[in-house]
Amino acid sequence: MQTMNRPIGELLRDWRQRRRRSQLDLALDAEVSTRHISFIETGRAQPSREMLLRLFDHLEVPLRERNTLLTAAGYAPVYLATPLDEPAMAAARQAIEMLLAGYEPYPALAIDRYWNLVIANRAVALLLDGVAPELLAAPVNVLRLSLREDGIASRVENFAQWREHALGRLRQQVETTGDPVLTALLEEVRAYSTPDAGRHREPIVHSGVIFPLRIRTGAGVLSFFTATTVFGTATDITLSELAIESFLPADAETAAALRLVADGG
Repeated sequence: MQTMNRPIGELLRDWRQRRRRSQLDLALDAEVSTRHISFIETGRAQPSREMLLRLFDHLEVPLRERNTLLTAAGYAPVYLATPLDEPAMAAARQAIEMLLAGYEPYPALAIDRYWNLVIANRAVALLLDGVAPELLAAPVNVLRLSLREDGIASRVENFAQWREHALGRLRQQVETTGDPVLTALLEEVRAYSTPDAGRHREPIVHSGVIFPLRIRTGAGVLSFFTATTVFGTATDITLSELAIESFLPADAETAAALRLVADGG
């Protein structure tokens, strides 16, 4: 509501500054004059719907925020946010489930914009031993699950490094979207106590090319590196905000342990 009460020019200026772009840079990319960009931002010119969509592309404004800005400018939103359980999303949901199943015996899950769990494969259960039941009640927030001591935090051997990695991703997401819900989530998880503070006082430096997540499980200490997959051409808000998080073995011992668990060993 606060956004919609502000002039569209001010909102566009905020996004330009968030992206650290000058008026000249944006004008060159959008193939308009710097004067026109200035007039839009100061309210001396009313941008057309087509001009707004062009500027959104060059400023990499997320789809959800594009709808908000269009409404602020007096135009109808153009992007849908279709729930995954709707018939129109059946093919997309099937593709996500196939992708997650394809990672087994390695853990993989799909999360939404706010880090809420959407779908997980069977291997994820191995990481959840001892997690407080309240953290597993829907909606399951993966960041809370990762960083709270009654989640998996107490079993992460390199927690200081893992915490900084997770907070860094969330900070980048806040900068990218300007979303107040994500800002509140960042403030919340940043305030969590650190398990075993003495052991984790200094971040652990990893000498490899990718830092691993090392976690104690019923199958022993497992070492993973993570990979994130997104839908690069999504025009639906739900799909554009969905991310597949996969946990791939960082060493041969972890790969062997996961195969043994999957085989019932």
